[in-house]
Amino acid sequence: MILQYFLGMLLLVFAIASIIAGIFTAYFGSGRSKAIGIILILIGLIVGIIFLWGAGLLNAVLGVPPAIINLVGTVTAGVASVIGAIIGALLALGIFLVAIMKA
Repeated sequence: MILQYFLGMLLLVFAIASIIAGIFTAYFGSGRSKAIGIILILIGLIVGIIFLWGAGLLNAVLGVPPAIINLVGTVTAGVASVIGAIIGALLALGIFLVAIMKA
């Protein structure tokens, strides 16, 4: 279960970051940098497809994923956990700032 959370978030964040980095590199780069940017975009798309397959969104096309990347349900729980952590941190920061401002 923990491995599935880890792999799900790893694949999702890697795919998004690789695509964004590739777009910036291909747009602002020159020569070999543009080629590297295109390669980053392609790697991001491949990892994104693996993530979508593991999340159960491409089962009709690619079949059922292996158990190690069967991410159905784990992605929702992982994203909800991250959002909860961010909200908790922001609340704690807000209370801290209010306490400091009033003191």
